Amino acid sequence: MKIFKDKVAIVTGAGSGIGKCLSEKLAGLGASVVLSDINKESCESVVAGIKSAGGKAYGEQLDVTDYKAFEKHIKDAAAKMGRIDYIFNNAGIAISAEVRDLEVEDWQKVIDVDLNGVFYGSLVAYKIMVKQGFGHIVNISSIEGVMPFPANAPYVAAKYAVLGFTQTLWVEAGHLGVNVSAVCPGIILTPIFDISPVIKIDREKGLAQYQPMFDKFGITPEKCAQIILKGVAKNKPIITVTKFARFLWTISRWMPLKVMKAVRNDYNKWRDNIRIEE
Repeated sequence: MKIFKDKVAIVTGAGSGIGKCLSEKLAGLGASVVLSDINKESCESVVAGIKSAGGKAYGEQLDVTDYKAFEKHIKDAAAKMGRIDYIFNNAGIAISAEVRDLEVEDWQKVIDVDLNGVFYGSLVAYKIMVKQGFGHIVNISSIEGVMPFPANAPYVAAKYAVLGFTQTLWVEAGHLGVNVSAVCPGIILTPIFDISPVIKIDREKGLAQYQPMFDKFGITPEKCAQIILKGVAKNKPIITVTKFARFLWTISRWMPLKVMKAVRNDYNKWRDNIRIEE
């Protein structure tokens, strides 16, 4: 993928998981990578690893919900590097809980990171890219952006919105020289749901319900990053990373009610087993 050589790429949520692997692979392909993460130590560790391998990178701590800080981060990168070729809006969080157990603050926290953070990064980078006449915005949605996923409503809502926003931006941006891609990874073996807050749910029992699916359909973040970059290199508007993700995308588009009923019936079989009542 020679297309990434000597390019400038911004990656959020770069301290772990998909973001870390994207940063490492981009640097390995010859890009100069600008990393950020809410966890300063993790970000610095990834930067150090890239540099020790001979890559070009720098990073800083960033809260993507802080628009002014995010704006400064991107504009500083553009000024320092001379341009921005790619931005990967990857930072994301989740809170596992049924809607009846959520507080407004829980909802706002997830929406702020998973939706507003993507919008902020896209907005600032887009304006720069329009002036440049080139660039590529890559927003990480989810297969949960096309189908329901119980006990995870804020995350699902944010990812649905990210997908819709990104598709709309794709429509608007094409004639301005800016490419746009939405990514629906599928099951990626990252710790996001292992470390996410849970409310009235037994974490171990909940994860156990999905473990067979993880074992059968899950892929590593390293492989995920490789597939994403191949899709970006081909300028795909929508990148479904795994075969399972493509299958879920297809049936959710063609048979949404059947999918909803199937998910509801499955969840109702084991919801009482994972729920913790006060």
